[in-house]
Amino acid sequence: MTSCHAPTSHFRGSRRPVYEVVVGVLSARHHHDLREAIRGTWMGYVKDHPDFQNRVLVKFIIGKHGCAIPEEDREDPYSCIQLNLTDPVAMQDVTILSKPDALVPSDVSAICLDFKVLHPVVITQLGVFPSGPQKDFRGSVTVKLFPVDQKEPIVTTHLTALSPGVYAEGIWYKSVEQFVLPKGFEGNLLWESQDPAGLMTINVSKVQLNTGGGVIKLGPIEEGTLPHRNARGFPGLAGGFIFSVYDVEGLKAQLRGRADRQQAHETRLREEEKALQEESHTYGDIIFVDVVDTYRTVPYKLLYFYKWAVRNADFSLLLKTDDDCYINVDEVLMNIDYKSLMRSNLWWGNFRQSWAVDRVGKWQELEYTSPVYPAFACGSGYVVSRDLVEWLASNAEKLKVYQGEDVSMGIWMAAVGPQKYQDAGWLCEKECYVDMLSSPQHTVKELRFLWDQKRVCGDPCGCS
Repeated sequence: MTSCHAPTSHFRGSRRPVYEVVVGVLSARHHHDLREAIRGTWMGYVKDHPDFQNRVLVKFIIGKHGCAIPEEDREDPYSCIQLNLTDPVAMQDVTILSKPDALVPSDVSAICLDFKVLHPVVITQLGVFPSGPQKDFRGSVTVKLFPVDQKEPIVTTHLTALSPGVYAEGIWYKSVEQFVLPKGFEGNLLWESQDPAGLMTINVSKVQLNTGGGVIKLGPIEEGTLPHRNARGFPGLAGGFIFSVYDVEGLKAQLRGRADRQQAHETRLREEEKALQEESHTYGDIIFVDVVDTYRTVPYKLLYFYKWAVRNADFSLLLKTDDDCYINVDEVLMNIDYKSLMRSNLWWGNFRQSWAVDRVGKWQELEYTSPVYPAFACGSGYVVSRDLVEWLASNAEKLKVYQGEDVSMGIWMAAVGPQKYQDAGWLCEKECYVDMLSSPQHTVKELRFLWDQKRVCGDPCGCS
């Protein structure tokens, strides 16, 4: 972890450096070129400016650890969770559950099971538990397969007393139209019945479910809790399904290459670590925080930087941004002065209101169960006052993190109630205006272009 560098006259009695604004730039370990672009543009401008260098401190925030798992062997590219697949020999016809016992009547009309596909599969049959005393089927149950982000099912089947399907290993099954569910597919199975006696359930915590060697990951099933990713019913199991593993040979090839990938990945990690240490020693502008550096850990990186900032510098405001963002330093500091923003309980940003919660993909939210988030600031840049940073830092160990640092910040701040200062100058999309405060999602070349134009004629969008 680096220490701050500031003129001796710029210290208070505590010997901690004093700044008006501390800037934290969230950066991935392998984003060396973006960091170089920032050092050569707006960050370099701050360090060389005779006034700004005493007003502003800029630090990159990087996770101390790289993920030890090659990306091909992770459940998804956003986390560091091992993809635990086993050899799929004799797994071309997999029954998720066999011979269920201790069935009890359901007290709800809809039950659902969430799942995620970790290697392509084809669901061939959907089933329902028997509801009669002799394992016969009574009542009427509809079984549907939904993608988590859609309202319409892609597969539906209907079982009745007159047409229950085929009985096998304790479950009544019907064949369904077959679709290849690709890796990363997330969905839920929904059992519905208007007949109170139509659905039978089982205590899933006491049975062994077959995931086909890890090709399917079942969602959390906890008695008395609502599902994370849908509001169609209650979590649980009211039947079973049968699936086959798609492209078995491809899966076997992936498993065979795992050892070589791991060895090559470990070599890359050592090279990356060496390069990062050299970069940190050369520039002294990197804060390493104690997390594995992945997208899912970014909220922790932010909280740990808040803790570092409170411990290591006296400041009035903290600006958070990302390493692909252009920051108009002149405009930011001018606004602070002219709008008298050096105040407490301040959150200055461009706020998204009633933003819908994503249930799939990179921004998948598994923990926040409401359909929309509280107001949160766009990630290209926002400013918070020191008192809010201190509150976040002091409560960092207790704050629950969510799928991203910006929505996490919105949820945390909803409990505090800061004074939000709305400013469209913190751009949410990749746009350009002469008086913008920030602009996100830029490449190295674009960051340099914006800065060159700003330096030449004062307009980052281009000189006429």
